[in-house]
Amino acid sequence: MVFFDEKQTAAGKRQLMKSYRKELWFNTRNRREFINITPEVEACLKESGIKEGFVLCNAMHITASVFINDDESGLHQDFETWLERLAPERPYSQYRHNNGEDNADAHLKRTIMGREVVVAVTDGKLDFGPWEQIFYGEFDGRRKKRVLVKIIGE
Repeated sequence: MVFFDEKQTAAGKRQLMKSYRKELWFNTRNRREFINITPEVEACLKESGIKEGFVLCNAMHITASVFINDDESGLHQDFETWLERLAPERPYSQYRHNNGEDNADAHLKRTIMGREVVVAVTDGKLDFGPWEQIFYGEFDGRRKKRVLVKIIGE
């Protein structure tokens, strides 16, 4: 969905500012997964028609994350090992939150990995540094969850 808002430039010329919103849905097979969502975000950017601006991607669930890093399997395993050391899933009884639930560790892992990313858009492309990719991090999966993609610019 693309919206248009008029804005006045410094020279007094009217310009249209576009706003695009889309939800990406995921249903992971495992409790924890890292998914490279860069192609989906690039498709949203192309669909939006925005050439200059910003992309915001954020997890819409408190046990999931969106972050930027390298798409390298060894690094992803390092994340998994590191996060499990910091906030082990079991024993469930170690967490006060787990009173009828078993996902306190997922809340903590999300806090460490972050909720969202913002990426500049230049010449209609995501303006990344070398090796940067956007990832969806799932920490309490096996059910449908979503990521919001919001693009603003012209």
